[in-house]
Amino acid sequence: MDDYEHLDPDESEYAPVDHTAQRLALLPLEEAHDRLLLTVAQEADRLAKEIAARIPSEN
Repeated sequence: MDDYEHLDPDESEYAPVDHTAQRLALLPLEEAHDRLLLTVAQEADRLAKEIAARIPSEN
């Protein structure tokens, strides 16, 4: 049994991933890896900007 079967992604507080994993499964492994890294980097950049906008500057 998968330990995560009881979780419903629609009820989570995480941002939707727009079925990236489903699309990646259709690509060759190397291209899927590259696109996954790009997707993760873009999400990290978005989150960093959102966090930075919420934290007041010291200057």
